[in-house]
Formats: sequence, structure tokens, C-alpha cells
Amino acid sequence: MITARAAATFEPVGRSVAAARTFVRDTLQGWGLTDIVDDAVVLTSELVTNAVVHAGTTADVVCIRADTGVRVEVADRYPEREVPLQSNGGHHFGHPDREGGRGLLLCAALAARWGVEYTATHKHVWFHLDFPDRPAGTRAAGPALPSSALPIADSRVRVGVVQVDSGGLISAWNEDAQALFGYPPEQVIGKPLTDLAAWPHTPGTSTGVAEALLLSRWEGSYGIRGADGRVSPVYASHLRVRDAEGEPSTVCLLVRDRERAVLQSQMRGAGGDTTDTAERGPATDAFEVFIGSPAPDDLDGLLQRTVERARDMLDGDAAYLLLATDDETELEVRASTGLPSARQRFARVPVEAGSGRYGSARMPAVHEDLSAVPGAVPLLVNTGMRSVVTVPLKVEGRLTGSLGVAAESPARYSNEEALRLQFAADRIALAVERARLTELERLRRGSLSFLVEASDLLAGTLDRDQTLALMAQMTVPTLASWCAVYTVADQASEPELSYVLHEDEDRIDGLKALLMKIDPPEQVPTGGARSWSGPYDAAHAAALRTSLRSLSLGDSARPSSGPGASLATASAVGGETVVLPLVARNRVIGMLVLGKPTDEHFRQENLELAEDLSRRAALALDNARLYSERTAISQSLQRSLLPPELPEVDGVEVEVIYRAAGEGNEVGGDFYDLFPIREGAYGFAIGDVCGTGPEAAAVTGLARHALRLLAREGFGGPAVLERLNAAILDEGARSRFLTLLYGELWPQHDGSAVLKVVCAGHPLPLRLRQDGSVEAAAEPQPLLGVMDDLELYEQTVTLDPGDVLLCVTDGVTERREGTRMLGDDGLVDVLTTCTGLTAGAVAARVLRAVERFAADPPSDDMAILAMRVPEPADS
Repeated sequence: MITARAAATFEPVGRSVAAARTFVRDTLQGWGLTDIVDDAVVLTSELVTNAVVHAGTTADVVCIRADTGVRVEVADRYPEREVPLQSNGGHHFGHPDREGGRGLLLCAALAARWGVEYTATHKHVWFHLDFPDRPAGTRAAGPALPSSALPIADSRVRVGVVQVDSGGLISAWNEDAQALFGYPPEQVIGKPLTDLAAWPHTPGTSTGVAEALLLSRWEGSYGIRGADGRVSPVYASHLRVRDAEGEPSTVCLLVRDRERAVLQSQMRGAGGDTTDTAERGPATDAFEVFIGSPAPDDLDGLLQRTVERARDMLDGDAAYLLLATDDETELEVRASTGLPSARQRFARVPVEAGSGRYGSARMPAVHEDLSAVPGAVPLLVNTGMRSVVTVPLKVEGRLTGSLGVAAESPARYSNEEALRLQFAADRIALAVERARLTELERLRRGSLSFLVEASDLLAGTLDRDQTLALMAQMTVPTLASWCAVYTVADQASEPELSYVLHEDEDRIDGLKALLMKIDPPEQVPTGGARSWSGPYDAAHAAALRTSLRSLSLGDSARPSSGPGASLATASAVGGETVVLPLVARNRVIGMLVLGKPTDEHFRQENLELAEDLSRRAALALDNARLYSERTAISQSLQRSLLPPELPEVDGVEVEVIYRAAGEGNEVGGDFYDLFPIREGAYGFAIGDVCGTGPEAAAVTGLARHALRLLAREGFGGPAVLERLNAAILDEGARSRFLTLLYGELWPQHDGSAVLKVVCAGHPLPLRLRQDGSVEAAAEPQPLLGVMDDLELYEQTVTLDPGDVLLCVTDGVTERREGTRMLGDDGLVDVLTTCTGLTAGAVAARVLRAVERFAADPPSDDMAILAMRVPEPADS
């Protein structure tokens, strides 16, 4: 009966053999089968080597746990039927030292059963290992140690028990977890565990916490951000189980990192031997076991595994590794264990910290008692460490880093330990440098991709507010934990806080309130990031005042919120804060402020990337400013071409609908107007200028103002249009053809209305009678702006009560869908259905018909002017 199964596929490359060994070892140890792990790993290694190296194909490895033992299958895509068999025919496995057949020879020697199975595309080699018969008892035991050699723990060891469901959400949280991290169960249950992980990477591997929760068994270190915002380094032991409903979940046991001995399992390399490390000799040293095992692919994983093994090798309480900058003047903290890693990560210390050999990171050094030389090792100040040994990492004589191991008791280390640590550092230095260069290349490629994407996003908008939001969203959380953007209107103005963003949305308001209370950073046009202590100082001062006020009020009078909000804001801005100027066209237009939470520092690579981003963002922000200014000017000028509010005409309903084509346009080549000429007489016009853009708009303005002026001077319709035609021709090269329907409206005492119209090249006005019939209300005449001498005439139309006069521009009649066009006939059909409707309803129905005629938005300007004489019942 099968009780568990695990499978993985490995590519045909040499490193896959080591990966397959790790997969089988992790799987069987997760199942608690440590007694058969070594045999299974040896057999898997040989069989996978045959598949990926000799056969050159991918290898599928399957581990199956049954009631009696474990079966491991290795399949490749090279189904060659040549298997060495022991038989009466004289076939044999061959000599154990020869290249081929050794994997099957080992199967015969170590496995209870084994075999080879073939398909048309695969070859399966399998072996079965029986469970050993053993009495119930301990799985592994360590040697008896003197009391002085036992690990140190608090008077009460707290083990936080956290259960995580299949979706990564916390489903259980015990009292010790609440005591360790400050969160009551109701505050965290239902939230992802990864939200609490401050630096969610698994030391020693490239696996993240989210991935570690899916493994059958896992142990390692990470950080949990507590309710007070501080990060607590913890040592965790994960076990994958099934709940009562059969759903997978993970039980996480968490202790303080310094109390890891409570949970830490026996080292893999020990293999069950419990003799003292010194008796086994240097070949089985914990650090050298790491050197001989597959190194993590990523730099952070390699460095973290290095400090873990270095601490174990010298039985220290803490260890750290620093990498040198390119100019070898500073060292940057990249990995640590047993120290507040979140505070120290990416912090920088000088290579030459003082005079003498012990003040330089270029030479090995042993400090027997740090209390006697305060500040000798800046990284260990206020950490409780008393003795430390440090050695350099060098490649071809060049300093690439520094490795240190520290202990809480004095005089722990001597020159002998320094030599052992130096030997280990020499073994790992080249691998670290290779991984560092690989990471730099990866970061450069990532930076280029990031900047390309950022440039595309910034170039895709000319809206100022959206540009500010994009600037912040591209930096948080990729480059910083929080961001603020200050803008400067002109050289005489003070910087204004324009946008604030934090990776935790709940802290945005508190951060914004804090920044509003303090003076903005100084405007410095020089490039590069510079530190700014303003937010840190203000936040901690506010937190201190709030705490003192709470203490003075006493528990009974303390506000319900307490100092939590101030403390949370102080924690949010407690790390490094830098300011980058936003310079565009040789002018400072703002500042980009980036910040880290408590005691965190920026990586130099991220600061350089932020500088590149700030230059691009500054230009995009300035372009958005210029576009906004020009758009405002353009819209103001366009609005000046539109008529003011239409006058109320006694006895006549008037409705106008106007749509200018093109984004951002309020006025196009079409125009309309309705204005009083004298008492009891009104002028109206609807026209279309040939072309679009500013030139057409200029003719629009000329026509509208000329019509009003000439009509009020007492000229009749034909005279008005003839003089307008002359004015258009006087524009010379700037002149444009103009179709125009102009008329005068005379409401009558009997409820009708008399219109005198001139249609100069414009679509004819349509008259809708009460009986539903539609007819043209004028005859076509020559358009304006073409000929000098025009002889125009006006026609008189009488609108009876209930009649409608509809005037449109060609954007209505020339509406197209493929080869179809609405046309004059289509407009007549629409108008026929408008009997009894008000002028507003007629105009709305025509517009709706035009919009529905085609799926694409209209590409031409449209103007619709509807006039209706109401029936007596309407009034």
C-alpha cells in the first residue's frame, strides 16, 4: 500500500546529479527514514549519472513509500536494451571499477529488490529498500557533553507553534508565538505567514519561505517582524502534515535564533556518527562538509550558508560576512547569523578602521575581549559579543570580503581558530567572488529591464498626477520601503509634498502626516543620493513624546490607541533615508525621497538604479507639466470660440448638441451660434470649416464674431454672408472653405415662427411637420471662401405649432460603417420618428442614431441644432 509519493525531473547537465541526491535525501528525511537515506542517495546518484551524463537525457526520479519500505525509480529517455545479467550463460556485471554497469551492481548489493523496465520511450531502473527492524527509541543521539559546552538558552524557552494551511494562511497561533512576536491570535489568523517574514529567504538555499512551506520537512533561519516593528531572528522547523479533512498544512515550530539547539537536527554530514568532531579530524569539519556539497546558485544563499557553517565550525554565537566595494575602501554587510540581521544588512564599515594590523580587514585578527577596546569592531557594538576572530577573503591578492565569528564569552578564540577560519575562507573566496560577479551581471540585466519598463510607463502618460503615482509605485517596494515626491513650481517656491507611498497601505496616512510637519529637504541640484535625517528625527521625537504622555496618564487614562501609531511610524522611517534631486532642463523641479524601515540600509546598486530612474522620472514629470500648461492654454482659447450660454427664445424651443472630434479638443471645424439681433429677432448659424486644427479654429472664430457684428449692424442674411465671404478671402493662405447655414428667427404672436435662411453650401435644413412628413426648408447655394462675387438670396420658412427645424453639419450625414453611410435619406428616416418630441428629445435621438450607426467612435466634428415651435398644449 502506497502511503507517500514524491517526484522530480532533472535536466541532462552535471549538476543535476547533486540536485537529485538532495531531492532524495530531503524526501526520505522528511518521511523520517534516516536509516536508509545513505543507501538510497548512493544508488540514486549512480542511476541519475547514467541517465544525465552517459545517456544524455533528462531523468525522472520518483520516491514511493509503502508499508514495507521505499521504492525509488529512475527513468531516462534512452531505452537501450543492454542490461548486464547474471545467468548461466556467463554474463556478469564486470569489474566494480569499470565505467559501465556499476549502478546495477550497487543495486544488487544494497537493494532488497531491483529491476529494469522498458517502454517505447523510457527506461525505468528501480530499487526497493526495506525498512530496518529496530526497537522503538531514539533516532539519533549526541555525545555526553560537559555543562560548560551546552548551548545557552533563556530561563524559559518559548516555542511558537504556528500552523499554516495549504494556501499559506495562518490557521493556528499559540501563546508562545504571541509572547515572542506580540501578535494576538485574532490579529494574524487568516493572514499569510510570508507577510510577517521580514527577510523571507532560506539561509543556505535559494528557497524562499513560501517554497519552504511546501517541503515535507525543513529547518532554517529567517526573520519575523513583530507587532512593534522590530525584526526577531528565529530558527524554524517546518513539518508538512495533513489536517483532519485530509488537506495538507505545515506545522512551524519557532524559537529565538540563539536557541536553535532546541530544534536543530543533526547535521547531514554526520551520518549518525555521534563521536566528537575533533576526533573525526578536519576532513569531516562542518564547514568543509559545506564546501564539498552543492553550493547554492544565488549569492545570498551562499553567503548565508557560509556564516552558518563558520559559526558551527568554531562553536560561536554569531558570524557575519562582509563584501568589499569595488574600490576596496568599504565593506558591506551581506550575511549574518546570531546578530540583528535586519539592522545590519547592507550597512557599510571602512576597510581600515584604525591603526595597526587589528584595525584593518586585510589581515586576520583575534580580539579576546571587545569590552577592553570599545568600537574595535563596529558591527558588534551593543550586541553582547565579547570575543571575535576575523579573516579576509582574497582572490589573487585582492580583498573581496571579510568573514568573522564572535562569541559572548571573552578569550574564546586563539590563533589556531584564526588559521582554521582562514583556511575555510580561502576555500570559499573564489566561489563567493564568482557568485558576486554573477549577481552583478544579473542585477545589471535586471536594472536595464527595469529602466526600459519604467521609461515605457513614464512615456505613456502626460498626466502630472499619474506620473507622480508611477514614480512612487516603481520604487516601492522594488527599491525602497517608502517613497515621497516633492515638487517645485518655480525657483522662488518652496518644495511641496505631492505624493507619498508606503509598502504597507495602513502606514501611508501616518507617514504623510509626519512629512507634512517637517521642513522639506534642501534643494541641491547636484546629482547623486544624499542622506536625510529629518523623518527619522521627527518620528522618534514624536514617538518619545507619545510614550511619555502615555506613561504620565497612567494605564487607566491611556488613550485606546496608545503610542502604537507613533511607534509604527517611527519604525517605518527608522532606517536609511536618501534624497535624489529631480532635475529637468537644468532646473530642479522636485525631489524623490526613498526610505527604509528601522535600521535597514540601501544597497549601492539600488541607489545607482534609483538615480537613473530619477533622471527619467524628472523629464517625464517636466513633460507632463509642459503638456498640462499648453493644454490649459489651448482649452482656454478653444472655449473662447464657443458661444456663451444660449438665450431663451420666447415661443420657440432650441436645443444644441456639439461634439468635437479628437482627444482634448473642445472646438473643431464645426460651429454653431444663436444670438439676439434686436428685440423680437434672433440670429442663428451652423457651419463647417474645411480642415481641422488651429487654422480651422481661427476661421471658426472669425465667422462667429463677424456674423454677430454684421447682423446687429442691420444687414440682412445675404449681405452678412457676402461680407463674411470677403473677410475669409482676405485671410489669403490662411483662408478656408466654409459651409454655412445662417438665418433669422422671428417668433409670432399667433404661436408660429418665421425664419429667413441662407444655405451656403451646407447640408440643407429639414422641416418636420406634425403629420410626420419631412422636407427640405431651403435650397442649396455656393459655399463661402471660394469666389469673390457671390449673389446669395434668402428664403422664408414658417414653422407652425408642433413643427421642428433640424440643422446639422456633415459629421452627422457622413457617418460611415464600412461602405455604408447614414446620408440625407437616413437622417430623414430618423427625423420621421420624432413627431411630437421636444427639441431636446429630437436632438438626442439624432445623436443616438449617429452613434449607433457604426461601432467606431465618430471621426468628424458634429453639431446638431433643433428648433421647435410648441403646440398650445405644450406651453
